[in-house]
Amino acid sequence: MKESSKKTFYTDKAAFTGGPYSQAVIHDGLLYISGQIALDPKTNEPVLGSIEEQSTVALENLKILLKEAGSSLDKVLKVTVYLASIDDYPKFNETYKKFFSSELPARTCVAVSGLPLGAKVEIDAIAYR
Repeated sequence: MKESSKKTFYTDKAAFTGGPYSQAVIHDGLLYISGQIALDPKTNEPVLGSIEEQSTVALENLKILLKEAGSSLDKVLKVTVYLASIDDYPKFNETYKKFFSSELPARTCVAVSGLPLGAKVEIDAIAYR
């Protein structure tokens, strides 16, 4: 039986808070991307703004990580979305559709009582490479 390997992934092209986690983990051809919030990838500072603005930045960060790790948005299998307010769900969906339009990945969306750094949305994903 072949032993599987696990490798952590990091790129300075995507946002990172410096917290105790990996930007992503690669295992058996799958890419597990940690939750992305609206952080400016150049400064790692929060981007405060509307749900549409924050969703766009978080999804752009996800897109950067996918590309740098050898994947892409069309290879995403599963997305989990955490919203600070379920009232933002319709507006989030409008932004989300700009990134995922065909062959949509499986998705879970939940409202939570709070997110890091005052974020309105956090998004994690599983993709293949």
